Amino acid sequence: MSDLRIPPLILESMQAYVEHKQPVGSFLEAVLTNNLKEAVARADPECEAALGDIVMWFYWEAPSTCWGSVEKVRAWLTPVQLESTSLD
Repeated sequence: MSDLRIPPLILESMQAYVEHKQPVGSFLEAVLTNNLKEAVARADPECEAALGDIVMWFYWEAPSTCWGSVEKVRAWLTPVQLESTSLD
């Protein structure tokens, strides 16, 4: 998946979320919870251009249990981690 155009800091955040269950910022939170309207509204120009690649990365690289709905993201994160999100 090396041909994806994902900003490096965003990719690092995505990997930390999947590998270490670290909470993400509002843009990735919207992506993870399958909220396209909010993802587009919260994206900077670079992330907006990479939105399709970001979704493809989660589809191919991340467990399906950690993204796709608010419920899945809540279940993925611990209660303490949820406190730093808008999902609590």
